[in-house]
Amino acid sequence: MTDILTVGEMLIDLTQTGVSDAGIPVYTAFPGGAPANVAVAAAKLGARTAFIGKVGGDAFGKLLVETLKQNKVDTGGMIVSKANTTLAVVSLQASGERDFAFYRKGFADTLLSEDEISDDQLRDARILHFGSVSLTDEPSRGATLSAAKRAKKSGACISYDPNYRAGLWECEDEAVEMMKQPLYMVDILKISDEELPLLTGTDDPENGTKMLSEIYNIDLILLTLGAKGAYYRFGDITGVCEGVKVKVADTNGAGDTFLGAFLSGMVRRGKYHPADLSAEEIRELVAFANKAASITTSRSGAIPAMPTPDEVTV
Repeated sequence: MTDILTVGEMLIDLTQTGVSDAGIPVYTAFPGGAPANVAVAAAKLGARTAFIGKVGGDAFGKLLVETLKQNKVDTGGMIVSKANTTLAVVSLQASGERDFAFYRKGFADTLLSEDEISDDQLRDARILHFGSVSLTDEPSRGATLSAAKRAKKSGACISYDPNYRAGLWECEDEAVEMMKQPLYMVDILKISDEELPLLTGTDDPENGTKMLSEIYNIDLILLTLGAKGAYYRFGDITGVCEGVKVKVADTNGAGDTFLGAFLSGMVRRGKYHPADLSAEEIRELVAFANKAASITTSRSGAIPAMPTPDEVTV
């Protein structure tokens, strides 16, 4: 059995890491893509993970496949396309803020189709995780939703991250509509404080998570709050775990590390659904996930920065 199967995009984060002596921006190709990040984070912390997605047959695609293999993520579901590997170009503004540009229309990750994801792969998974980036375009949208429905029918726990990237949608209304579509089949929802008001109309953690829990019958909601830590809702039980203070080098991949660490913690306990956990265990897992995410932010890159079990102590 696979502990955690993730489905969706894997791409290159072409990230500005400096400026040359001639004043020309210097970019480094980091492996990225939220579902792949979650798979690696969980694998590095001891879970058996697998990834299903599509990359190009170019040098970037080969790098991504090799990255998963090096991190002990099963790549049996990886498909190589004739299309180019997707790029997310991350530049630094004068203010220090990051600016994202995506090279993705017609690129590999959006071309994953429903028939490329087998029932056997889904039946083998105890937990299936996906995000909203793969919902922006067909055929990856239909493939992702189909995979979640089939895995749910097979008894898997469904984990979902509605990770909003404005540049990938025609408009905010379309994004919100599509981000909400999978919520009715979700067991674990990981959401950020930036996405909460998009889906609920409020930035209040208690009211927003209660709304999502009641409308969509979601067992467990994990709300990341950046440096402030995380808020969680488990039915009527709620709580806040404070963040771990570190010198931040790069926040890319922090939320994915958080979720990968949480899911790996469930697996380590031999528990695969929120209902199997006690309130105390959930709080312990959130604290563990906070610690793992803080380590990732203290180093550059997403996947290269993710911690090992020896580094995460609470």
